[in-house]
Amino acid sequence: MINYRRLEENFQRLSVIGRQDGGGITRLAFGEADWEARDVVIGFMKNAGLNIRVDAFGNIIGRREGLYPEKSVVMLGSHIDSVPNGGNFDGVVGVLGAIEALQCLEDQQEQNDHPIEVVVFMAEESSRFGVATLGSKAFCGKLTPPNLDQYKDIDGITLAEAIQQRELAPENIAQAQYKGEIKAFLELHIEQGKVLETTNHQIGIVTGIAAPTRFKAIITGQADHSGATPMNMRQDALTAAAEVILLVEQLAKKVSHMGVVGTTGVIKAEPGAMNVIPGRVELGIDIRAIQLASKQWVVNELITGIDQIKTQRGVEIELITLTDEIPVEISKEMVGELQDVCKQHPYPNMLMPSGAGHDAMHLASLAHTGIIFIPCQGGISHNPAEWASMDDIVAGTEILLAAIRKIAKLDFSWKQTKL
Repeated sequence: MINYRRLEENFQRLSVIGRQDGGGITRLAFGEADWEARDVVIGFMKNAGLNIRVDAFGNIIGRREGLYPEKSVVMLGSHIDSVPNGGNFDGVVGVLGAIEALQCLEDQQEQNDHPIEVVVFMAEESSRFGVATLGSKAFCGKLTPPNLDQYKDIDGITLAEAIQQRELAPENIAQAQYKGEIKAFLELHIEQGKVLETTNHQIGIVTGIAAPTRFKAIITGQADHSGATPMNMRQDALTAAAEVILLVEQLAKKVSHMGVVGTTGVIKAEPGAMNVIPGRVELGIDIRAIQLASKQWVVNELITGIDQIKTQRGVEIELITLTDEIPVEISKEMVGELQDVCKQHPYPNMLMPSGAGHDAMHLASLAHTGIIFIPCQGGISHNPAEWASMDDIVAGTEILLAAIRKIAKLDFSWKQTKL
């Protein structure tokens, strides 16, 4: 049922929008390339017979009416914005796969009982405004006017100003909250890891989504001459920062069997001269886990350990919480249904957690939510080398189509599932 060539051509059409000289793609939220890609996707939606509307945040919603329009909506979606110099599969698989699934229904003139909607969420990536999944947050009523003024890009443009530039009204942000009832939400996505590829599985059924706690750590010591300051008289902010970095790694390793990971992805040392002892260092720390308790243990131990480093090193360390999100457990009923769907197809599948956040994590509080993973080569994502085979994309889209066919029936009801 899935049209391999049409799906491939749609990917190729998007791949040229925001393409960089080195082969990567840059489509930052609300930027020119992002907006150009939106127009192309809206065209795909119209070809699939969908009725288009845009909410107050710019999220695109394409609707396929059901025989019973008043019934709850079966919803699909993801995003098309990218990180700087990223790839053309992260998010895009979920959008183009969803449109292709509904295009198949349109081609067959197949009727669905419940309405089906495809949502293209704005600003899923944190690359421009420092906060991820903004579109789905607005969609779920988790974004307020003060947030729009608070979040800024590297040029000092606020999120409010960016959406104004797209002829949207920041003061109307509350109207972006979805008002209807959602029966189910499904997101098709590349894994962004190498588990499926390594274990030779073509489909991953996600059981839970890890959520991050992120800190900015500011270590303040004393900048001094590297030659004239004895080793026992130093307040080296960078060596103190090194201890913090290793502490993050050590703590995460202790509970890694519980799905915890810890990363220090940002280091800014000042003044940045080879002959000056660093006097100030800024770190960006990311701690993620599927289980809230294990993540909180790492956070608590990190705070205790930082206090000890401060004393031992004679430096000041300010720990600022940037975000502290709660991990999401995927609906067991949805997981069970996706397993049943997979039994009708030849694709090897497995249950697995998601270490990366997705728009689906916000929808999980509103409806039965599911995420379908497909492999990506080498587990690489957010990188020009990001790549997924069309065979795997088609397989994931077939599972998506089969699932919505089943769930969008009037007589379908959720059964209690034990996993």
